[in-house]
Amino acid sequence: MALLDVKNLGISFGGLRAVNGVNMDIEEGELYGLIGPNGAGKTTIFNLLTGVYKPDEGIIRLDGEDITGKKTIDINKAGIARTFQNIRLFKDMPVLDNVKVGLHNKHHYTTVEGIFRLPRYRRVEKEMDEKAMELLSVFGLEKEAEYQAANLPYGKQRKLEIARALATEPKLILLDEPAAGMNPNETKELMETIQFVREKFKMTILLIEHDMKLVSGICEKLTVLNFGEVLAQGNTSEVLNNPDVITAYLGE
Repeated sequence: MALLDVKNLGISFGGLRAVNGVNMDIEEGELYGLIGPNGAGKTTIFNLLTGVYKPDEGIIRLDGEDITGKKTIDINKAGIARTFQNIRLFKDMPVLDNVKVGLHNKHHYTTVEGIFRLPRYRRVEKEMDEKAMELLSVFGLEKEAEYQAANLPYGKQRKLEIARALATEPKLILLDEPAAGMNPNETKELMETIQFVREKFKMTILLIEHDMKLVSGICEKLTVLNFGEVLAQGNTSEVLNNPDVITAYLGE
């Protein structure tokens, strides 16, 4: 059984069919690429998978559970986390606290325990501090733990957003153009980090990218979208040799 099973997914906006009849199966542990030109529907699919939009039709199952149309918070609790094309951090908060926001999904104490700093509050906060520092160390951000997130260089802000997503302990993480705005060296380092995260956390990753060369270097499977429909799908080598992809996407 696929970890993520998407069947006949579709949505329209004002009569425009943005996503139409998309099917996609992602197995546990895969690093899967979702590619296509601007306006192809990639981010719309992410928004459907995470409850930002409710589909007009289709079914989304995560690890066998139907999550179609559920609220974003419930989908996150079910096991899907994401990053965004435009970085969304709590920029006035310290780096450490940004990660702890994600950890609150799994660590709890009552309002009274928090107000009066009761033993359970102190214990949970200590556990979250330790876990957050562990995640920051994966991305080489532990020395910046007390920095304001806004003061991090752009590439490190991207890494912090991924660390925060991982803090929710997801089964599947969706990365929406994580290399956007990065220089070649930053992109190479980020892709190596993503591969490391996949191996260290046994993580399943769905990656949106425009750069065909980039995704072909790290993804085993690809889905290529064009005008909201699947143009090609399958193993990366097969997709890249598909004449329709070459014509419509590569422009060759």
